[in-house]
Amino acid sequence: MSKTGRGRGKLVADRRYPKSSSKSTEKSAAKGARAKSSRTARKSSRRGARRPAKRGLAGLIQRVFGFFGRLIWIVTSRVALVAALVLGALVGLTYVTLPPVDQLLDGRAQGSVTMFDREDRVFAWRGDQFGGAVRADQVSEHLKNAVIATEDRRFYWHMGVSPRGVASAIRINLREGRGPLQGHGGSTITQQTAKLLCLGNEYDASEWESESAYISDCRETSLVRKAKEAIYAIAMEAKYSKNDILSIYLNRAYMGGGAYGAEAASQRYFSKPAAALRPAEAAMLAGLLTAPTTLAPTNDLERSQNRAATVLNLMEDQGYLTAEEADRARANPATLSEEAEQNRGGYFADWIMETLPPFVNVDSRQDVDVRTTLDPRIQNAAEAAMKSVFEAKVRDSSKAQAAIVVMSADGAVRAMVGGRKTGVSGVFNRAAQAQRQTGSAFKPFVYATALELGRSPYDTVVDEPFCMNIPGSGQWCPKNYSRNFSGPMTLIDALKQSRNIPAVKVSEEAGRDLVAKVATDFGIKSDVVDTPSVALGVSEASLLEMTGAYAGILNGGSSVAPYGIESLTIKGDDEPLVGRRGGMGERVIREQAARELVFMLEKVVSEGTGARARLPDRQAAGKTGTSNEQRDAWFVGFTADYVAGVWMGYDDNTPLTGVTGGGLPAEIWHDLMVRVHDGIEPKPLPMSVPEPPQRTVQQTPQQAPQPQQQQRQPQQPQNNDPVGDFVGRVLRDIFGN
Repeated sequence: MSKTGRGRGKLVADRRYPKSSSKSTEKSAAKGARAKSSRTARKSSRRGARRPAKRGLAGLIQRVFGFFGRLIWIVTSRVALVAALVLGALVGLTYVTLPPVDQLLDGRAQGSVTMFDREDRVFAWRGDQFGGAVRADQVSEHLKNAVIATEDRRFYWHMGVSPRGVASAIRINLREGRGPLQGHGGSTITQQTAKLLCLGNEYDASEWESESAYISDCRETSLVRKAKEAIYAIAMEAKYSKNDILSIYLNRAYMGGGAYGAEAASQRYFSKPAAALRPAEAAMLAGLLTAPTTLAPTNDLERSQNRAATVLNLMEDQGYLTAEEADRARANPATLSEEAEQNRGGYFADWIMETLPPFVNVDSRQDVDVRTTLDPRIQNAAEAAMKSVFEAKVRDSSKAQAAIVVMSADGAVRAMVGGRKTGVSGVFNRAAQAQRQTGSAFKPFVYATALELGRSPYDTVVDEPFCMNIPGSGQWCPKNYSRNFSGPMTLIDALKQSRNIPAVKVSEEAGRDLVAKVATDFGIKSDVVDTPSVALGVSEASLLEMTGAYAGILNGGSSVAPYGIESLTIKGDDEPLVGRRGGMGERVIREQAARELVFMLEKVVSEGTGARARLPDRQAAGKTGTSNEQRDAWFVGFTADYVAGVWMGYDDNTPLTGVTGGGLPAEIWHDLMVRVHDGIEPKPLPMSVPEPPQRTVQQTPQQAPQPQQQQRQPQQPQNNDPVGDFVGRVLRDIFGN
């Protein structure tokens, strides 16, 4: 019988591995504990295990804050989502309205007028200058870098709006005591471009009171406007490339001096394309963007250069220029080109704008080039003569003004100064706009009428007390300036001494209507009064009209329309759209009569009231003029080459003190013509010297006539009765001898 288990071991397998040490056992236990802990943590996490909630007041507060925190999160996230959807929709709607880039490059409200002098050099600009559309990759790299460094250093990295820039601008504005949106705007170049585009709203005259109101609305800085601007900027970033946006900006930005866009500004200030700008020049243009009018180098070059130095510092700091390049640019600041620096002919340019044909003007947005008659040498001479006489002979406190016009015999205006202050534009032009009494400067038209009717310069007229009854006014008795009388005198002496009574008598003999017609035909556009005092120059005229009328006398008696435009061409076209506007017109008086009048006017300068205008090396002719109570003083005259007129007076018609036409105006004319004729060969005046009447010699019975005397025609005795002489000549002309 067998035993059933007693004395046997447990029925287990033999240990496969040797028994570990105690140290190993401890490590295993620790490892097992960590694993268990990890499993427990994961299990707790899966179950969403939470720490026990706090009890009491602290627990209540925690639960309340937790609730509101979750609520705020839910509301904020939903609002943000809705706002993002709305913003996306607005950006999308704006996106589809944006036109192609090429349609946005020229945004001027006006066209431009570029004026060239007779040497084909630019001397003036008017309207909104536009040098033509240029792309950002076509301008100087220095200009692009200068604009980005100055206006938007993060231009290539943002999406149209820079929150960092806006926050910085608000902080600066508040620190400087302004409103958050006043002063610095923090706008990116894209936002500035959106503003230049007026958010896509074009000017419509039917919707706005004026263009200035439209521009004011475009520049509004309210919070709502800023939001619209941001939406438009984001849409632009989505639609256009960075290069496109920069191109629009560089073409539309105003840079002072009437120049819109980088190309126009480069040509305006430096007479070179924008692609050729040096760092100093590029920095100057970029510096204009903050305040284009006040910083324009044509207004204040030093201030513009100081601003450019700041821009160069920014370019150096941002790595666009090396230290050596920046130092060289600062040491050689940009300066104006010769054309921009001269700034001459402002009055002349203003007058040209007034004479442009109606179908060509800046409002049409056409860009035109105008070739003019301006002679820069003569213009400089006119300005220098004005300055010289006023500095030497007029007290500084005087408010007296003066004007000068110089032209050729055919009416081509070579120079114009409309006031004492030269080098200005857009101001009152006394040469072309002021209508003033002409005084004795009108008398040549009286004598021109008499000569045309057959009178001789050697005919006589009696200077004596003289009165007329004027219907409705009573008796009128003119007086001479000298307050005395000279008795019988030739027409030559009457004109050279500027006698009033002989002038009135000759005018009445010839007929006031004929005198008025001759003056009007010669170019006096204002109404010539129909009174006996017309002979004394009580009618008004501009200096330009008077100078043009005297040019008609010089050219042989034909009328003259003063002109300044030789040709007008639409920019880019080869054929002129308009040719010469003005010149010689129809004959007013016979050439012989004109040549005799030139002879009489030469005597005024060589022997009469115009002696101070006498030139040292050539013949000159002209006439002085002083209006009632010495409110106006004139000298208008000519040489064989040029006609010039000078007016002097006060804008408010205050009488001049001790100034007549034969005084300061004659001296200005003399100084002017000496400068004008420097280097020009003297030429004789185109005048005819009439034969003086021969005196008859009474013969005695013992004196037999000589054979030669018997062959001569008997001379008629000189008639001292001017009225009878005039009537006789007219009757002989009508019925014959």
